[in-house]
Amino acid sequence: MFEEFYGLTAKPFSKTPDPKFLFFSRSHEEALARLQYAVEEKEMILLTGEVGCGKTTLTRALMDALGDQYRIITIINPVLSPAQFLRTIAKRMDINIPSAYKADLLDAIYEKVFQDHESGKTHVLIIDEAQLIPTKDTFEEIRLLTNFQLDYTNLLSVVLVGQTDLRRRLSHKTYLPLRQRIGLFYHLGPISGSEIKGYVMFRLKTAGREEVLFTDAALSSLHRYSGGVPRVINSIATSALLDGFSREITVIDGPLIEDAVKELGLNGYREN
Repeated sequence: MFEEFYGLTAKPFSKTPDPKFLFFSRSHEEALARLQYAVEEKEMILLTGEVGCGKTTLTRALMDALGDQYRIITIINPVLSPAQFLRTIAKRMDINIPSAYKADLLDAIYEKVFQDHESGKTHVLIIDEAQLIPTKDTFEEIRLLTNFQLDYTNLLSVVLVGQTDLRRRLSHKTYLPLRQRIGLFYHLGPISGSEIKGYVMFRLKTAGREEVLFTDAALSSLHRYSGGVPRVINSIATSALLDGFSREITVIDGPLIEDAVKELGLNGYREN
């Protein structure tokens, strides 16, 4: 709608997890480096962060960065019983066995993982929204997958991605056996105030615009009201662009950001 007016070829602040729009703040860069290390070392990693901070986009960037020697299995809705969890993994691995017993499923999954290891392939299991896993028993199946080992190496990597509550949940003593299997932990932080300009400029450039579009006052307000959370930044910026387009304002200033914040009901603003 507003793309042509602002000299853009795409929507710069879409909420879809498109890796090409991933801005590498210091926190995001460190997170991706740890994810890559965990995969290379066949470790389990726990990546947490607040809602909208870019966790899913990071996993997409990780998948894009991995070579052909990796086979990636993603679970984006892990509200699964233990048996459903194992059947889902088996299906993603193209394993078809008539038995519904968990032990048979585990044996078949292990055999597949081992065969692929022998042919130079490594499986990477990415579980997004892992805070939604309903029971301890399903987490126990994840722990059992980390038993897929040889004397000198693990046979697969596991990436657990979830909101901050997931780390608190796993800190409970009942999850100690699983927690001890996690080799790396990282909490993804928000975009800092010193990085907000780089974030906005990067996304605008990726969407086809080189020229400055947001004033310094607009950027300051954008960071203050969003708390540096990328998804909230994107919502405010998109609303401001739509408002600016409708009013034929060619540069996004502070008042446009304020109006967008009011419209979205952020930071205490609510419609009467």
